Amino acid sequence: MHYLIISFSHKNSTLNQREKLAFVNDAAKIAMMEKINHYPYISESMILSTCNRIEIFCSCSHLEESTDYLLTLLSAHSHFELDELKMRGDILDDYGAIHHLFSVTSSLDSMIVGETQIAGQIKDAFKLSLEHEFCGLKISRAVQFAQKCAAEIRNVTEISSKPVSVASVAVTKARDCCGSLDGMRVLVIGSGEMSVITCKHLSAQGADVTIMNRTFSKAEEIARECNARVRSFEEIADAINEYPLLFTSTGSITPIIDEKMIQSCSFDRYWFDMAVPRDIDCETQPWGIHLYRIDDLKEIVTTNIALREDEARTSFVVISRQSAAFFEWLKSLTIEPLIKTIYESAYACARTEAARVTDKGFIPKEYEAAVEKATEQALKRFLHPFAQRMRDASDPLRADALIDAMSFLMNQNDDQTPPTQKSYKGS
Repeated sequence: MHYLIISFSHKNSTLNQREKLAFVNDAAKIAMMEKINHYPYISESMILSTCNRIEIFCSCSHLEESTDYLLTLLSAHSHFELDELKMRGDILDDYGAIHHLFSVTSSLDSMIVGETQIAGQIKDAFKLSLEHEFCGLKISRAVQFAQKCAAEIRNVTEISSKPVSVASVAVTKARDCCGSLDGMRVLVIGSGEMSVITCKHLSAQGADVTIMNRTFSKAEEIARECNARVRSFEEIADAINEYPLLFTSTGSITPIIDEKMIQSCSFDRYWFDMAVPRDIDCETQPWGIHLYRIDDLKEIVTTNIALREDEARTSFVVISRQSAAFFEWLKSLTIEPLIKTIYESAYACARTEAARVTDKGFIPKEYEAAVEKATEQALKRFLHPFAQRMRDASDPLRADALIDAMSFLMNQNDDQTPPTQKSYKGS
C-alpha cells in the first residue's frame, strides 16, 4: 500500500490554470472520486480544491499506474494536455506525500504562511470523502496525524498568533490603498468562509459593509454576525458602480461581473476578486478601477513569509518528526500482528511435535509438557533476532518489503490488493 498526492498549487500553476483544474462544488468532487475509486489499484481518495490548490490524495497499490490514471482524469476534467499536467504538477508518494499533507494542514505550504483557513478546508474535504465512503482507515489515519501535527505547531510556535488568510491580506491591501477603512463603503459578494472572514476584518476596521448573495437569507445571516447591511443580488449591476471597495468570493462557475456592467464613476474603485474560478471578467481596468486577484497578493505574501521564517523552520522540524513517527506507528500496526502470527504458528508446531513424539512413544507421556516448553523456547530464541530486525526497519520502503516477504512466506492474503494483482501474485 502506498500514499500518493498529485498537487497543483500557487507554487507550480497560474490562476488561470487552477481555475480550469478546480472542482467548483461537492458534486464535481464526488463525481471525480467515484471515477478514482473505480480504478482497481486505488482503494481510497480525497480531493482538496481551494483558491490556491487542487490536490488529489489517495491510497493505492501501484504508484506509476495510479499516477497515470489520475493525471488522465485531470486532463479530461481540465482539458489540459496530459504532458503539460505531468510537467507542471507535483507528484509525491509515501513519505513525501505524508510530509506534504502535514505541511499543507499546518499552513506551511500556503501562500499566506500561518493562515488558519486551510485546516478547516482539509477537514471539509475529508468529511466529504468519508461520508460518501471514498476513504477509510488509511486516509483517516493520515488526516488525523496531520491535524495532530498542525496542533503541535500552533502550540510550539507563534506562526498563527496573528491569524491571517487570503481575505485578511486583501483587506490589508485595501487599507494600504485607501489609507483608512474607517467609514469606507464596501460591498462584499458571496456567503462562504472567505466572505465571512472579509466582513469581519472590514467591520473591525470601521468599514460600512454591505453583503450581497444569490440566496438572500444567507446574506442576512452574515450581516447579523458581522454587523453589516444586506442588498439583493438582483441589484448587482448598479451596486458594483456605487462602492469604492468591492470584495467578491463566490462559488459561481462563470463570472458574475463583466465589462458590460461597469459604468464610469467620479471616484477610484478597488476591486478584490478572491474566487477561483474568477468572479470578475475584466481584462482591462477602465474608469479608475484597480483590480486585484489572488495572485496579485504575492508581495504581501512574501513579506509574511519573511516575518515568519524562524517559526517556519521550527515548524518543519516538527513536521519531519511527525512524518517519521506516523510511518513508525503505521509500520507497527502491520508488523506486530505479523510477528504475533509467526510466533503463534511456531508454537503450534511445537505443540504438534511434542504430541507426536509422545504418541509414538519416543519419550514418556509425562514429559510432553516439558518437551513442548523446550521446543517453544528454542523457536523463540531462533525467531527473536528476526522479529527485532523487522521492528527496527525504519525505512518505510524497506519495512514494506519485509512485510510483503514475510506475509508471502506465511501465506497471508492482502485484502487491500486489487484482484488483478492477487492473480498475478498467485500465478
